[in-house]
Amino acid sequence: MIFLQKLANHHRNKFSIPVIGITGSNGKTTSKELISCVLATKYNVLFTEGNLNNHIGVPLTLLRLKAEHEIAVIEMGANKFFDIQELTEIAEPTLGIITNIGKAHLEGFKNFEGVLKTKKELYDSIENSNGKIIINNDDSILKDILPSGINVISYGEANDSDIQGELVNMTPFVEFKWQSNGYDSPIISTNLIGKYNFYNFLAAIAFGVQFEIDPQLINKALETYNPTNNRSQVKETAKNKLILDCYNANPTSMKSALESFAQIPTNEKTFIIGDMLELGEESIKEHENIIELIDQLNLKGFFVGSIFKTILIENNNAFDSRENAEAYFNDNQFTDQLILLKGSRGIGLEKLESLF
Repeated sequence: MIFLQKLANHHRNKFSIPVIGITGSNGKTTSKELISCVLATKYNVLFTEGNLNNHIGVPLTLLRLKAEHEIAVIEMGANKFFDIQELTEIAEPTLGIITNIGKAHLEGFKNFEGVLKTKKELYDSIENSNGKIIINNDDSILKDILPSGINVISYGEANDSDIQGELVNMTPFVEFKWQSNGYDSPIISTNLIGKYNFYNFLAAIAFGVQFEIDPQLINKALETYNPTNNRSQVKETAKNKLILDCYNANPTSMKSALESFAQIPTNEKTFIIGDMLELGEESIKEHENIIELIDQLNLKGFFVGSIFKTILIENNNAFDSRENAEAYFNDNQFTDQLILLKGSRGIGLEKLESLF
C-alpha cells in the first residue's frame, strides 16, 4: 500500500492543476458530486468515484489523472487519527473544504476532539501550501479552527458571506437563492432535501465562483443534479413518498435529517430510523440524545436496531432487527405518508423500501 501511495503522489506531481481536497463528518460525497457537477460545465474534471476516499481509494483516483484533466476533486475520509494528514501528503491539495465536523467514527477517534483534530489536518495542509479554503461562514466550529491569514471564500446565510444564500422552501426539495459580486440568482429548485444540502449547494457555488463559471451554468448544474446511492433520495410509490437516506448515519447527520424532516410542511409523516454504528463508548448516550430530540420535535415513527431497542425496551415501535421491523410493516400498511428512512449502512433500512 505504501508503494501505491508513493506512486500516486509521484504521478500527481506531474500535473500543475488545481487539486481540491474535501473532507467532513457528513456531506462530503454529496458535496464532491455537486462541486464536480458545477466545475464540469467549464472544465475537464477528475473526481473521486463513489466514496473511494481512503488510503487506497485516494491513490487510485490520482493515478487516473491524464493530460486532459484541468481540475481534480479528491474526497478524503477518516476513521482514526492522522488519516487526513496522510491523505493530504499523497494528494497535496491546493484548495480545501471541510463540510462540517461532527460525531462520526467515535470508535476510532474516542471523542469529538479527536475528530476535530484530524479533520483540521486538511486546513493545515492548505495553509502549508499557501492555498485557499472554502468555508461555511455559519459554522462556528470551522471558523474557530481556521488558520489566521489564509485565503478564504466563505458561504452561508450570514450577510458577510462571499456567497450569501437564502433557503426559500423545503417541499421536501430544497429551493434557494444566492448572491455574490452583484449577482442575484432566481429561485433554484433542486432534487435534494434538507437544510444540510442547502449548505452543500452553497459550497458548490463557491467553487464555481472561484473558477469563474457563469452563474447561469452553476444554477443549471444544481437544478439538474439527481442523487443516487440512497443519499437523500426522494421516491414516489403507489402509496407513499419516501425519503431514502440509508447510506450512513451518525449523531450529527441523524440530528440534521430529523430537524429537516420536522420542517417539511406536512402532518402526514413517519420516520423509520436505524442504529448509528461505530460510536464506541458514546453509543448509548448518543442514541438517547436522538430519542430526546424526537420528543422535542414531536415526531412519530419507528426505531430499528439492537441499540435503540435496548433503550426503548418497552416501546412497541422499537424493533431489535430489520427483519422484525419488516415483519411488522408487512402486516401494517402505510398510505399517504411522507416516510423518512435513515440509519447506518449496516442496518440495511433500504431493504424496507418495497414495503411502502
